[in-house]
Amino acid sequence: METNEYIESGILELYVYGLLTESESIEVAAMAKKHDEINTEIIAIEKAIVALSASFSPFHSVANFEKIKAKLELKHGKVVDIKPATTWSQYAGWAAAVLFLLGFAYQYVQLTQTKQAIETVGTEKDKLKSEYALLDQENKATEKNLSIVRDIKNTGVTLGGQAVAPQSFAKAYWNKDTRVTYIDAAGLPKPPKGKVYQVWALKLSPVLTPTSIGLLTNFDANTQKIFKVEDTGYAEAFGITLEPEGGSPTPTMDQLYTLGKV
Repeated sequence: METNEYIESGILELYVYGLLTESESIEVAAMAKKHDEINTEIIAIEKAIVALSASFSPFHSVANFEKIKAKLELKHGKVVDIKPATTWSQYAGWAAAVLFLLGFAYQYVQLTQTKQAIETVGTEKDKLKSEYALLDQENKATEKNLSIVRDIKNTGVTLGGQAVAPQSFAKAYWNKDTRVTYIDAAGLPKPPKGKVYQVWALKLSPVLTPTSIGLLTNFDANTQKIFKVEDTGYAEAFGITLEPEGGSPTPTMDQLYTLGKV
């Protein structure tokens, strides 16, 4: 501790008033012996106290005055090495440091929580964007399918269930002008593994002549079960059979699921 700091700490006044512990008094005496500035300051404090006492007690005898003065004289003790007494300024510094660390920790926690909240919002935003894109895609598919069903130029052909699957049904939408054909297969059961539905355009006379116009592939992925097949220039009937994956050159008649006449 610098000499000026030691003097300004207030410990010299406590020493003159006799309010320090024995070890602290020994320390002050050692400092006074080592530093003339400190010794001079102690003497100045003593004189000030004596003068103040005289102003408040002017009627004391000269003998009493001298006794008081002698009692306040500086007494030098044994010099020992001892750490300077801790001052309130040091405590204040440590307290400020602790408060700073606590404030920094609080701000760090708040920042971490804010980052986590931002990341959560970003994740939710991305999830909503994906869901919106999927809904938008499904909505467009629905609008397209509705336009097929509502198109008065399309001939709707109902395909009823046959012996192998009486509960099955389907519907064909055939535009004779554009030759575009769509199949609504919502009434067909899920095809077994390794199998696929195959659609046939049938000419009934003079002899039954089937022509393959497409496979209903990716059956599970097509949620609305509306399939566009190959262009159809002629058809007196439509039929759907269950065939090995990849299709067949001719229909397997005992696997005829649905059939309908135009």
